[in-house]
Amino acid sequence: MLLDATRSHLLVVDLQARLMPAIHEGENVLRNVKILLEAAKRLEIPVSVTEQYPKGLGPTVPSVQEALPPETVTLAKTTFSAARDPAIAERIAALRGSGLNQLVICGTEAHICVLQSALEFRNTGLDVFVVADAVSSRSNHSVAAACARLLHAGCHWVTTEMVAFEWMGEAATDDFRALAPLFR
Repeated sequence: MLLDATRSHLLVVDLQARLMPAIHEGENVLRNVKILLEAAKRLEIPVSVTEQYPKGLGPTVPSVQEALPPETVTLAKTTFSAARDPAIAERIAALRGSGLNQLVICGTEAHICVLQSALEFRNTGLDVFVVADAVSSRSNHSVAAACARLLHAGCHWVTTEMVAFEWMGEAATDDFRALAPLFR
């Protein structure tokens, strides 16, 4: 199954100031998340951001905040799974009700909040795509374990380029010309 921009929603999980310095390859994750946000902005794909206990872990890192499309909704949570937070679950359900049944997830930590959110949103019937090069954890082993478990559960393990190019669909467009430089 290919991603479709008209059916997609991007969920950015817990890219927070106090957590990111400990994340394996955190700078690469942030770079790829910003590419996803640029593509979402250009293609008018809704974006939601979660923040795990922001009082303790701080807000979303400034470089990601600056890249967010204007209509982005940012929601704080204390549950590890975003699906267990009533406000986030309500937002995802409302978007799904408007035909957005493909949930693309990026962020941290792969084996905790990303994994639990992906599994539970998958159980609601959404098609879940976890962006391999835009998720990480403190340990690379944790990322590998999350990947195996998510694949076994029926989630899709994709890359930033896969997402963007599937959302664009073709090269002979203004969207492609605008986004292609991000991949050089």
